[in-house]
Amino acid sequence: MTEEFIAVVPAAGVGSRMAADRPKQYLHIAGKTILEHTVDRLLSLPEITRVIIAVSADDPYFPQLPLATDSRITVVNGGAERADSVFAGLAAIDNNNAWVLVHDAARPCVRLTDLHALITAAVNSDCGAILAAPVRDTMKRGHSQSMQSQISHTVDRENLWHALTPQMFRVEQLRQSLTTALEQGATITDEASVLEFCGYTPLLVAGRSDNLKVTQPEDLALAEFYLQLLLKEQH
Repeated sequence: MTEEFIAVVPAAGVGSRMAADRPKQYLHIAGKTILEHTVDRLLSLPEITRVIIAVSADDPYFPQLPLATDSRITVVNGGAERADSVFAGLAAIDNNNAWVLVHDAARPCVRLTDLHALITAAVNSDCGAILAAPVRDTMKRGHSQSMQSQISHTVDRENLWHALTPQMFRVEQLRQSLTTALEQGATITDEASVLEFCGYTPLLVAGRSDNLKVTQPEDLALAEFYLQLLLKEQH
């Protein structure tokens, strides 16, 4: 039986930290919106045949994009939280045994080599896998998250990883785990945390650190730089 691979992209967030006039996924870099670049990266992998995008119900920007008329794209109404948008995306998938790759809308620089590595690892695992990058910097825990905070202590960075996306799981396994986590009020930071809450141990797959998530205004120039390099390598 041929495996089915479907991407889910939560894109209902407002991106308040960008201080822009629109959600960050609709800001333009390298000639397109960030969301378009992100979806292009996913669809450039032949294994991924469908991308489900969760947008807010009153989103005025998505209908203006060519993505809105792409037959490979399914649009669903996202929710107030990321988990709600992911859940809506999963609800649009009929094949419970399919693999779902949940990817941040604002990560437009993911490499095909990393996607291949993730898929290879996940399909040979018991409970999926995520892209991640080993922590390189010295890690400090502070007493608060304010702009200035006293150091509490240094955190041992050995075996610490930055969680990236995509994060890849069987549809039904993620759906059931997400249902359980939401019902029990778990703290959900990413899809892997949902599986962890339910007792599973997904794999960590080393990915490139230039798989940047655009979060702050200063990330835009760096993302555009990485994208320009990536696009040049394709030609």
